[in-house]
Amino acid sequence: MVFSSIPFLFFFLPICLILYYLVSYRWKNSVLLFFSLVFYAWGEPVYILLMFFATAVDYCSGRLMERFGKKEGMRKLFLVFSVTVNLSVLAFFKYADFLIGTVNGLLSASIKPLGLGLPVGISFFTFQTMSYSIDLYRRKVPMERNYLDYLTYVSMFPQLVAGPIVRYSVVNQELRNREIKKEEIQEGLFRFMQGLFKKVLIANQAGALWEEIRALEAGGASVATAWLGALSFTLQLYFDFSAYSDMAIGMGRMLGFQFPENFNYPLSSVSVTDFWRRWHISLSSWFRDYVYIPLGGNRKGTPRHLRNMLIVWFLTGLWHGAAWNFVLWGLYYGILLILEKYVWGKTLERLPKICGHIYAVLIVVVGFVIFVFDDMGALGRYFLSMAGCAGNTWWGEEFLWYLFNYKAVLIVAAVLAFPVYPWFKRKVELAGDGIRTGVSVLAMAGYVVLFLVTVAFLVNDTFNPFLYFRF
Repeated sequence: MVFSSIPFLFFFLPICLILYYLVSYRWKNSVLLFFSLVFYAWGEPVYILLMFFATAVDYCSGRLMERFGKKEGMRKLFLVFSVTVNLSVLAFFKYADFLIGTVNGLLSASIKPLGLGLPVGISFFTFQTMSYSIDLYRRKVPMERNYLDYLTYVSMFPQLVAGPIVRYSVVNQELRNREIKKEEIQEGLFRFMQGLFKKVLIANQAGALWEEIRALEAGGASVATAWLGALSFTLQLYFDFSAYSDMAIGMGRMLGFQFPENFNYPLSSVSVTDFWRRWHISLSSWFRDYVYIPLGGNRKGTPRHLRNMLIVWFLTGLWHGAAWNFVLWGLYYGILLILEKYVWGKTLERLPKICGHIYAVLIVVVGFVIFVFDDMGALGRYFLSMAGCAGNTWWGEEFLWYLFNYKAVLIVAAVLAFPVYPWFKRKVELAGDGIRTGVSVLAMAGYVVLFLVTVAFLVNDTFNPFLYFRF
């Protein structure tokens, strides 16, 4: 079940919220847990057992760490056990066939792939459970004594399958004592609807353009069209993933939780370093706190710093998927971040911001071409098309056709990729009462119209994937 679907919007979410608000505080976690398990079981009921297993391991390991509170050796043993089990489960389901294929290719072997289905959201909830175990070992969070509350934290449906990666330290107090205010419900609803509009009216339409251009044979697209395709996929991925985060954060607020922000207008960045401060913030901070800093960060000399950055970005790429293009994508960013740090970063800072912005956007667009092609041959052919080395022209009629037919979504996406909305919101807040009231009325009317248009698109459109569900 996806957020941008008729069953979720008109049945699952309303029923969940009505029951959630009707029951006393004592039963709210039970209602949330029930609907979270139903949500996860909607497509893959068997994998609920996997979630039960993973959460039970971490919960029991946490209880044992607490029991042996003064024996660091025992605490470390239970931490290692918890992390090992989590990583083993993730590796088995996500990387077993990738490893088998690699071995077959290197050794000309014929090991049969396991053909396992990937549990939805396993990369996200595995990192959440690991953060609990590690933070508990570091004595940064209290032990969770109630298994059902812990299971509620891990399985919470708004952020279960595609983030943001919510650490236990962020919500542990709210699991026990949260205040549900009318203002928070309203703000959460608006945030959810903003994400819904971004997903259906922008991400899906940009994705349709990308699919049309991608379907062209190598050399069939002009250089301009190939770059337009790469840009359209970049816009699709950004608005798709940030829309999911908006909807997750909005639903969290409606339920009384404050989930962390996951995007901060990354396409307005002026460097690659700036981009990764703004893109998938919860993942970047997770690798920083649980991998990069424990490895030594930048504190032990340049060679160790370079090693640590390459390890982190290798793992970041691998986390996204079991394919070599994701590893290449991670290393691509690792190398660029190293070069910014040690070679041209200071020069870039002295240039006008527009230069830094153009540089960052080009880097990001090229990077997402690596991201989208798991077939290395297809990746190479697309890069040749972008470079004009595939026997294609630099400019073709198809480019103008695509540009004309998708001009509305491209213009809206380009504008909303920058912090225009926060700027406008600040201007309205500084205006007089009359202007604020008028803007509020117009905004409400706009939300209603956009919601009706969104529903019409959902009824008639079969292209409605969430790209990060496969991670």
